[in-house]
Amino acid sequence: MKSNSSLKLNFVKASIIGLVSVYLASCAAPSYGPSVQADAYSDSTTAGEIASNLSSVTAGSKDIALAKSQTQKRERPGLGTGWGDDLASVVNFTSFTRASANNRPVSVASIYYNDKEGIKAMTNAWNYNGKGLQKAANGMVEWGVKGKWGYLKNKHSSGKRFVIGSKNQTYSLVVKNLSKSRLELVMSVDGLDVLDGQPATTLKRGYIIHPGKTLAVKGFRKSADAVAAFKFASVNSSYTNLSGKGTRNIGVIGMAVFTEKGVDPWKYGATEVGNRKNARAFAGAPQLRAR
Repeated sequence: MKSNSSLKLNFVKASIIGLVSVYLASCAAPSYGPSVQADAYSDSTTAGEIASNLSSVTAGSKDIALAKSQTQKRERPGLGTGWGDDLASVVNFTSFTRASANNRPVSVASIYYNDKEGIKAMTNAWNYNGKGLQKAANGMVEWGVKGKWGYLKNKHSSGKRFVIGSKNQTYSLVVKNLSKSRLELVMSVDGLDVLDGQPATTLKRGYIIHPGKTLAVKGFRKSADAVAAFKFASVNSSYTNLSGKGTRNIGVIGMAVFTEKGVDPWKYGATEVGNRKNARAFAGAPQLRAR
């Protein structure tokens, strides 16, 4: 594919279940130094500049079709994620200062996917866990992969989590914030950042999810108003292959979780709330009765 300018995906946005819009971190690459400054992730890049960049993004469907017709490599078996139909997805921009001075996430989690035959080949043995959403980041979030008719079943093998997809099936990534503070989520599919379509790194900015809310990321960001739906496809038809990024990291979904500077995500978590509720007004040992 010629330069990725037509598919140049810039900052982020997806749907929060129950809300009209989603919030994204409002800065591009942060400034690095011995410590994170209070304004490192504020408005050095303004929301207006980001919106301007997003408005220049074109559909890119013709370029993908051209790249697909020019693909001559022997196809790898199994599934990748293709460029699906356009879906409405409106985002807003907000400031978020990461707690980590070196921009290290508190947690990185992965879900591997493939077709049924591929998962069987990848795992010697597994056990089913039918629950679609499963906890990650030390219980701060729970997340999963949702298809058209519900969550894809989870399999666990050798410490990894797998889901089985079907060709041409659309899906979304669902994350619920179980903590008491805002979190920033940098997410990837097939090694590509869902916000700009470029190789994923935890140094990039991500979606902001509020306490108790649920975020549904339905596709690769095309503009401030739309995404291209995630769609299981052949490896040759995957977005990473057609955009010239190769297929080395195909078949994995990633999530890096960042906490906010100066905010304790567990300030009033379950442990603290439980201790408060179980506090005893008269905790001393009872006095012996006089004889």
